[in-house]
Amino acid sequence: MTSTDVEVNPYLNPRSVAYRFRQKRYHHVGALIDRILAQRGRCRIIDIGGAESYWNISGGHVDDPRIEVVLVNLSAEPTTKPNFKSVVSNACDMRAFADMSYDLVHSNSVIEHVGVWPDMERFAANVRRLAPVYFVQSPYFGFPIEPHFRFPMFHWLPEQAQYRLILSKDMGHVKRAETVSDAVRAVQGCKLLDRRQYAELFPDAEIKSERVLGLTKSLMAIRRGDA
Repeated sequence: MTSTDVEVNPYLNPRSVAYRFRQKRYHHVGALIDRILAQRGRCRIIDIGGAESYWNISGGHVDDPRIEVVLVNLSAEPTTKPNFKSVVSNACDMRAFADMSYDLVHSNSVIEHVGVWPDMERFAANVRRLAPVYFVQSPYFGFPIEPHFRFPMFHWLPEQAQYRLILSKDMGHVKRAETVSDAVRAVQGCKLLDRRQYAELFPDAEIKSERVLGLTKSLMAIRRGDA
């Protein structure tokens, strides 16, 4: 990770609001890890859709040699730390991973990108079966600012209005689309969830709200299991 990466990506910049939100969110994750370490003496984490750089928010917490982090993505992720490993797999088809083969499943802002509802159901089923403890975060549909396109109420507009906006200009993290197909793919590649949908996908979890200015910004599904 270079200084340029930090300047361009707010999620890597400790001074950014986005980084601070993630850092605050990590208090939940860190507490789960500590409980697992106390009970089992080690913690194997499978991070679905994650990157090693994300874990900088832990402030060195996950550098503990008793902690192993396996990053699962559609393509290989670079790793530099000895307790991090990258595996290529589809989060909606993880038959190669045995039930309860990890201590903690972690996923941050991924489920909204995996596809339509049946894909989300498969994703959630994998989360629930891979470890007794899990933490899954996703932006909330009811928050007025869409976090990917960075446009007020963008996600509440009809799809036909959304793709036309993406054809006209850059939208947050999404560059202006060159074709209608590209624009529609960008729109359909991000589907935010409301609380009832989240509870349906993760019925055995506590659904917690991450708030800003009194409004729910994102949802967190937390199952503490028997750790």
